[in-house]
Amino acid sequence: MRTARPTTTTALSGLLAAALLTGCVQLQDESIGIAEALPTAEQVRINLPDQNNQSYALGQIADYYVITRNVTRSLNAGAAWVLIVVHTIVQFPPTTVDGNVYTWGPWDGSALDPAIYRLVVTANDDGTYDWTLDGQSKSNPAQGFLTVISGHAVPDEQPGDHVHRGTGEFTIDFDAGELVNPVDNTPDTGNVLVTYDLAERVVTMHAEGADALGNPGSWDYYYAENADRSGDFQFALDADIDESGSLREQALIRSRWQADGQGRADAMVSGGDLGDLTVTATECWDAQFRRVFYGDSGEWLPTEGDAASCTYTEAALPEIGN
Repeated sequence: MRTARPTTTTALSGLLAAALLTGCVQLQDESIGIAEALPTAEQVRINLPDQNNQSYALGQIADYYVITRNVTRSLNAGAAWVLIVVHTIVQFPPTTVDGNVYTWGPWDGSALDPAIYRLVVTANDDGTYDWTLDGQSKSNPAQGFLTVISGHAVPDEQPGDHVHRGTGEFTIDFDAGELVNPVDNTPDTGNVLVTYDLAERVVTMHAEGADALGNPGSWDYYYAENADRSGDFQFALDADIDESGSLREQALIRSRWQADGQGRADAMVSGGDLGDLTVTATECWDAQFRRVFYGDSGEWLPTEGDAASCTYTEAALPEIGN
């Protein structure tokens, strides 16, 4: 189970390219509501403060800031990509309509593509939408279409203004993705559940699968961004993270940052090969993301800086994965 990307962009980009070949035609009736129910690229673009080309001198770039930045960029981008692809597809007229069920595709990008895809959206009586992105392997068409991604979208309360403030969720099934397209998909197993609230700018994820050694593992993720770009990142991992052992440890990290970028991260590792030992750590950084304080209870690394320099004076561990 990897945290690198929650879906395969190569396979989805081929689907998107094929969908765009249908041409641009005006949408009609319920398909307009479907198009407005899913967020745009701009709405799902949530970011951690970033500053490139800095000279870092205690002054080194904060390690926990780097971890926070890399994980949020990877996971937020993956969630955004799924929504962007689906949103783009539904800007075009559905291929078929059967009552309240709208189908785009199936699409076949080229003769060399190993799979074909379709998007199926069901308009519910309560104004919400259920949708699936299904794929069929060309090498094994007898297995039919398998659902790779399934979602539920709740549009905002002011339809027609093209401002997407809705909520929703979707689940990515890596095992189905591998059966549909083993060429382009990653070898990840398990599934990821993603929830989003565009008004509150919150993304959460829960993943279950196997770790790098094939052992069961899971992780939880929470990301919230305020209007001033201050935010809160939480990540909880339950997996074998100690390569010298075979038991599953629990690792938690929570980062909070101000609008100018200065922040604090608190982490904890326990269980597994650590036995009864629990180690906590804190790192703080300034507006240039340079470390101003570091300390841990296990004396794994030397204490540096002054805790009084931390923009947040109190520790706060994740409220997820517990």
